[in-house]
Amino acid sequence: MNTPLLAPSLLAGNHANLAASLKVAEDAGVSWVHIDVMDGNFVPNISFGPQTVADLRGGSSLYFDTHLMIQDPDQFIESFANAGSDSITIHVEVAPNPVNTLQRIRQLGCKSGIVLNPPTDISEVLPYLELADLALVMTVNPGFGGQAFMEDQLPKIETLAKERDKRGLNFRIEVDGGVNTENWTRCRDAGADTFVAGTAFYKHPEKPSFRKLVESTHSPS
Repeated sequence: MNTPLLAPSLLAGNHANLAASLKVAEDAGVSWVHIDVMDGNFVPNISFGPQTVADLRGGSSLYFDTHLMIQDPDQFIESFANAGSDSITIHVEVAPNPVNTLQRIRQLGCKSGIVLNPPTDISEVLPYLELADLALVMTVNPGFGGQAFMEDQLPKIETLAKERDKRGLNFRIEVDGGVNTENWTRCRDAGADTFVAGTAFYKHPEKPSFRKLVESTHSPS
């Protein structure tokens, strides 16, 4: 069983002072931070590039969980690896050859991740689980923070947990989108062990308590 982790999403931080937002996460005691990279093409918003990751990397030892929501991930994985990403997650919807891309991410010294959007059937990622260190289920349609959590995505988490057990694998199961103090336990009970929280984390009055709540509670499954 993987240790539960809270991964605050910098997308919900202060974009005028991302270093300060990163420190807020550090001060809460988390070990991971989630970095959403958006290109204005695959998703209707633009966020961070490799230089942002590199600049933040210089002042932080946190694990950089980099989520590429971009049309051509193969073109940028080396740049984000060189910038200091610890893991790089790609969308199955736009990866022309997920096997090659996931292998390349590992060759660059990063952990590899595969992710799917709400309309995408879970069967689309199952062939790649042996090559993934992380499988991410989106519980909102990506592009903007602050959206409502989609309960109907929980069965995808359950399927991933069953496949992980059946195949004897150890990839993390991450959930991202509308995760908050009220619904994260349903994700945990479905089999998730890594919880991305953006708005819920940065607006929480007691961030360390949010982190302790998540990371001290193991899934019963």
